[in-house]
Amino acid sequence: MDTIETIAARRSIRRFKSAPVPADALERILKAASQAPSGHNRQPWRFTVVQGDRHVQMVDIFRSALSARKAEGQSIGSAAATVEAMAQASVTVFVHNPEGIHPWIPRSENWQELVDVQSTGAAIENMLLAANDMGIGSLWIADVWEAYGELNAWLNEKGLMVAAVSFGYPDENPSARPRKPLDQIRRYL
Repeated sequence: MDTIETIAARRSIRRFKSAPVPADALERILKAASQAPSGHNRQPWRFTVVQGDRHVQMVDIFRSALSARKAEGQSIGSAAATVEAMAQASVTVFVHNPEGIHPWIPRSENWQELVDVQSTGAAIENMLLAANDMGIGSLWIADVWEAYGELNAWLNEKGLMVAAVSFGYPDENPSARPRKPLDQIRRYL
């Protein structure tokens, strides 16, 4: 598949088969992530791979944190559905910026932080495209914010959790989501 076809074919998968992702495929996905462009070549990412029994533990921690948020009267949005999708995946990769600033800490103007988040987003997109090219489904997860403290503590991670990505063989074939027409999102000067 060429790059443009891979981009057009990529979908967010929320139902996965039980077959595990082979170690060599996962290494290729992570290698693709590491080849993303980054501002000043800082490569501001660290990947924590969670699979097997540890994956089951992670899902339990996430569910428990969501229960706590609900008990506190907080809305958890789509996180309940997300954690159920994660539970079906065979592996989840947490993406951290080891030098990033946690979202609750006040910031001064810090352009490097913005550049690092953009760079990390490119690494995540590379993972999604590499996985898709190999027939592996993926789900980019921002809902980890609903269990940010609990997951970071369990992962023994001090850095900024940017996102997580779950991988597995797809058990669904979703249609393409609607996209805004180019006339609505681009302009030429």
